Amino acid sequence: MSELDFRSLANTYISQLTPYQPGKPIEEVERELGISAIKLASNENPLGPSKIAIAAAEKALQKAHFYPDGGCFELKHQLAKFLNVLPTQLTLGNGSENVLEIIIKSYLSRGDAAVISQYAFLTIPLLIKSYGAELRVVPANNFAHDIKNMVASINDKTRIVFIVNPNNPTGTYTTAQDLNYLLESIPSHVLVVVDEAYQEYISEADYPDTLALLKKYPNLIVTRTFSKAYGLAALRLGFSISSAEIADILNRARLPFNVNRIAEVAACAALTDQDHIARGVELNKRGMPQLIEGLEILKINYIPSLGNFVTIKVTDRAVDVYQKLLYEGVIVRPLGAYEMPNHLRVTIGTAEQNETFLRALQKVL
Repeated sequence: MSELDFRSLANTYISQLTPYQPGKPIEEVERELGISAIKLASNENPLGPSKIAIAAAEKALQKAHFYPDGGCFELKHQLAKFLNVLPTQLTLGNGSENVLEIIIKSYLSRGDAAVISQYAFLTIPLLIKSYGAELRVVPANNFAHDIKNMVASINDKTRIVFIVNPNNPTGTYTTAQDLNYLLESIPSHVLVVVDEAYQEYISEADYPDTLALLKKYPNLIVTRTFSKAYGLAALRLGFSISSAEIADILNRARLPFNVNRIAEVAACAALTDQDHIARGVELNKRGMPQLIEGLEILKINYIPSLGNFVTIKVTDRAVDVYQKLLYEGVIVRPLGAYEMPNHLRVTIGTAEQNETFLRALQKVL
């Protein structure tokens, strides 16, 4: 029997994709290099999850032989109360990426188009292309979303506009004024998806109140996650808030049991421990100026950020600096996949981790 070329049999819009490369795991670095390491590559919460959430997850493991509640009744109702929305406005998923995929699967077909900014979170273009839809990438303005040009790029094929706020990996953000302009300017049948993975860290007065905007704009969808401030990245749990009509469609497209019981129980417990969230936000608030001051002393350019990370520009190829930092036991994120070959993204860690990174950076440069 002749050997088949299974790549040629695949859908072309899948076979031509470049797979997403996540941050390098600590275990891999320690295994390959035989050294202990700190990970500042994936914007994880350096405090980890709430102890209350951990205890709840451990207890839930005793019933791991049962299937989870496919509708996540407990979490939906607790989350709805916390956000002051209706349970029918929520869609839950295996991380916010899963929710973004559900949105794309529900509202984009081949021949449709979606608009996104240059340098926006790489998973979104990957998902759009994987469903055979047309991707329109609007050049960024000083690494930020150029809202007016994003509006100008919309035509009769456009079905969704994606706003990553603050943007990952640049840390730049779309103001309330710019988001209002977008929502007022586009046709009402075009969905606006605002990804707010780092919303808990933000206190700027001109940052949009998207949940308030939902009442006025039924074409708005907001996605959030338990992976960052809540420290539950390994359990994979994200959600969207939208009109009940859109949520009904998304929940039809959502596969059953896409949220496991351990994640649901841990998230319910994490919501009750807002003191833990406050500690993480405060740690980030202290760590950001520590990192910025160190970068300025080293005369290294950076992009001002609203998230729990900073993107820096190095004079050498970023991947070379990244490799040298690995040998110093520090894992960061090179951004060549974003066509930013001289940039590294660094998560804000504890004071000690930030100092370790700055010392290592000074050494390798």
